[in-house]
Amino acid sequence: MSNKEDYYSLLNVERDVAGADLKKAYRRLAMKYHPDRNPGDKTSEAKFKEISEAYEVLSDQQKRSLYDQYGHAGVDAGHGGGGGAHSAAGFADVFSDIFGDFFGGEGGGHGSGSNNGADLRYSLELSLEQAVDGADVKIKVPTLVKCSGCHGSGAKSGSKPINCVTCGGMGQVRMQQGFFSIQQPCPKCHGQGQTISDPCRKCRGQGRSEQTKTLSVKIPAGVDTGDRIRLSGEGEAGVQGGAAGDLYVQIEVEQHNVFERDGADLYCEKTINISSAALGDEIMVPVLKGKIKLKIPKETQTGKLFRLRGKGIKTVRGEGPGDLLCRIIVMTPTNLNREQKKLLQELGKSFQKS
Repeated sequence: MSNKEDYYSLLNVERDVAGADLKKAYRRLAMKYHPDRNPGDKTSEAKFKEISEAYEVLSDQQKRSLYDQYGHAGVDAGHGGGGGAHSAAGFADVFSDIFGDFFGGEGGGHGSGSNNGADLRYSLELSLEQAVDGADVKIKVPTLVKCSGCHGSGAKSGSKPINCVTCGGMGQVRMQQGFFSIQQPCPKCHGQGQTISDPCRKCRGQGRSEQTKTLSVKIPAGVDTGDRIRLSGEGEAGVQGGAAGDLYVQIEVEQHNVFERDGADLYCEKTINISSAALGDEIMVPVLKGKIKLKIPKETQTGKLFRLRGKGIKTVRGEGPGDLLCRIIVMTPTNLNREQKKLLQELGKSFQKS
């Protein structure tokens, strides 16, 4: 009787485990015990071989059926299971599947994105009024555009790029080290899948050249600092015909001399004299477009915050309109004349009596 540990127990799965869950369990353990992550650790190396052997059997429907019926005897050499379950070739196949997720799968070719243009970011400062109402703004962006001499191919007029002979146009090559197999960008074409024998003189084979573009940006009403607008395809042109990147316009709203913004709400301050604060009054306070009347009740203290509902901002996300919050500052009188001083002295004395 075999003294090997049960394959299902090795992978910590149930006997009715589905293929996707089986692969997930194996990947987790393989990453943990792989020799490259545990150099010189013989225990981890042995564990890695055991779980790889278990996965190779259970991931094959025919071998799994034999194992379920006869156990290890059903899949050992000479019992219908084929040559050793943990051969070097078996390890290579298993790990090309696992690490393909990290190194691009079965070859990148032109879809790998290695020759795509970079995304760009542009910081755009707006006044509060522009941010609230929206605007059409023109910006100038230094970037790399498709070469007019070769129309982006990188090859001299009358010629064209050819498939790389090293990778066969795939852009990637497979490296094999014992049972460990990974893919990496082709060293000949640097992952682009094509080579140019006669490059364009204007762009030296890059397929793009430097230029400052003038773009019109439509700013929606209600934007705020931190919002960004994406202009698809307005980033850098790709190398040798690759797709262009995108341009992200980052919004920065300038500080206003009257209002402070907090999302959909606006804050402002209004100074009143001591008489208005003590006896009450009606004053005019600023809003974004004009002024509005505010009633000040008697005995208002400095720092009192009044909320004017709906006098704030409607945001770009459809929130609002917010509120206007007006903070009252009671002004201490200065440069008093003789009569004013006398009146205040009398007022002060009356406070002492009460």
